[in-house]
Amino acid sequence: MARIVGVDIPNNKRGEIALTYIFGIGRSRAQQILEQAGVDKDVKVKDWDDSQFAAIRKVINEKYKVEGELRSEYQLNIKRLMDIGCYRGIRHRIGLPVRGQSTKNNARTRKGKRKTVANKKKATK
Repeated sequence: MARIVGVDIPNNKRGEIALTYIFGIGRSRAQQILEQAGVDKDVKVKDWDDSQFAAIRKVINEKYKVEGELRSEYQLNIKRLMDIGCYRGIRHRIGLPVRGQSTKNNARTRKGKRKTVANKKKATK
């Protein structure tokens, strides 16, 4: 396992795929990073040498916000929405879908496990 910005990236994968294990780096950004570092995207991580690792680390540290810094920025943005009390912030606060999805039947991911409400028995005469 190789370590870049505090994340272990797998040795047996191509560089382009391995970099996507870092939060904030997808396929297209991984391609850009490898191109700027001068590393072939089809070479597996285990075949990289120290100079290639150094070049990739340098590009990531200088140009991109990744991992902890990016996560904290996301959390601050969500906290700001909640503090100003806008619609999206309220939806975040009460744990419902934020982007206008229907909640009558679905939305189980945001709402969590079903909470069954028991019916009252009808009074018998």
